[in-house]
Amino acid sequence: MADYYVQQSSECDYLFKVLLIGNSGVGKSCMLMRFSENQFTNHFYNTIGVDFKIKVFQIDRSTVKLQIWDTAGQDRFRTITSSYYRGAQGIIIVFDVTDRESFNQIRQWMQEIDKFAAEQVNKILVGNKIDSSQRRVSTDEAEALAKSYNISYIETSAKTNINIENCFSLITRQIIQRVGKPKQNEKNKVGMKLQQNSPQKQTQNKKGAEQDSQCCMS
Repeated sequence: MADYYVQQSSECDYLFKVLLIGNSGVGKSCMLMRFSENQFTNHFYNTIGVDFKIKVFQIDRSTVKLQIWDTAGQDRFRTITSSYYRGAQGIIIVFDVTDRESFNQIRQWMQEIDKFAAEQVNKILVGNKIDSSQRRVSTDEAEALAKSYNISYIETSAKTNINIENCFSLITRQIIQRVGKPKQNEKNKVGMKLQQNSPQKQTQNKKGAEQDSQCCMS
């Protein structure tokens, strides 16, 4: 299948593909909505397959365009999302600090990254829903796990908008540090190489029945 660089109509210094991965219900979709639209809702749709949003923002005097892919966390969709590790410059691994099992699954997600993603891909670990009083994973043990993988750790709440922008800024800065500054004639296509077929055509970007999903409680 042919690859091509996505050209943009507006000038930008960097164009990166970033993935949000983690168990279903940890709040990936709510993090994405908060960052891209500054919105939050307790009524949300489960992501089926892969969905994505575009966000353009300024960081360290550079204009960055992120294409952020929200991958389904359900086990039955991993055969769909595995192909979308290809071409990613950054991966945000999310767990729910109120859900011990989502934290225990981080090692499995890291194994999947090692299997499918590029060796040099930037990664950060995120503990979401820190606004909740029902915490089951401590900051110290999450930091220790991140340290064992030599990656950064940050805690967030999509509900109260804690560290959401900092989270995406952190992964973006790490990618920029790795790829360096683009030459003038390379702007608009640094780092971004996508499959020719759009994700809408390759996956089921359908939404499940509207419900009070746990993924967006924080």
